[in-house]
Amino acid sequence: MQAILLAGGLGTRLRSVVSDRPKPMALIEGKPFMEYVTGQLAGRGVTEIIFAVGYKGTMVEEHFGDGSAFGFRAFYAYEETLLGTAGAIKNAGAFVTEDRFYVLNADTFYQMDYSRLASRMDSKSLDMALVLRKAPDVSRYGRAVLNQEGILTGFNEKVTEAGPGTINGGVYLMKASLLEEIPEGKVSLENHMIPRWLSEGKRLGGFVNDGYFIDIGIPEAYFQFQEDVKAGRI
Repeated sequence: MQAILLAGGLGTRLRSVVSDRPKPMALIEGKPFMEYVTGQLAGRGVTEIIFAVGYKGTMVEEHFGDGSAFGFRAFYAYEETLLGTAGAIKNAGAFVTEDRFYVLNADTFYQMDYSRLASRMDSKSLDMALVLRKAPDVSRYGRAVLNQEGILTGFNEKVTEAGPGTINGGVYLMKASLLEEIPEGKVSLENHMIPRWLSEGKRLGGFVNDGYFIDIGIPEAYFQFQEDVKAGRI
């Protein structure tokens, strides 16, 4: 299996504590955060990882090299300008050789069984399978909704009243045919492509995962992940 790791963001919110490297390369107990992410992918059957890189992307390539020391083959898709999530996937798609591939954010760590996405895609004949997670206040993010059959019926829905629900978990399994539908340039997967595919009747679905999740985009979360690693929770 192949996976695209989105690692091209500027990481401005974390710049106050990590200023010398891309956010996913922030050090955790002596090794980059992204090494924890790739380790989980390699342990779940991913054999090729395409790093979608931008800001100081050469630092990623210098660390992972051809990937052989980490249990996978590595490829690098560089962005000359910020392309957004869908634009970065489109750019990295030049290295996709299989009929489906995983996509995830390089600055988040999510403990989960990735094979569940493949099973859900096959059983429901999906064009894209995605993971949702529970949140105590969906008004902060935008609600994502699955029906009882596991089919996505709403995504990035604006909610004015605070309350619990499910939101996008940022992990996807996409059919390669979707690459052709992403336009060139800067495009958002979350704000443009997924809502468009839903409106066009594409079959999108998934499941809600309860595993450990963290996004190190802010200093508090970065320090929390350090503590979780030290405590053996990762």
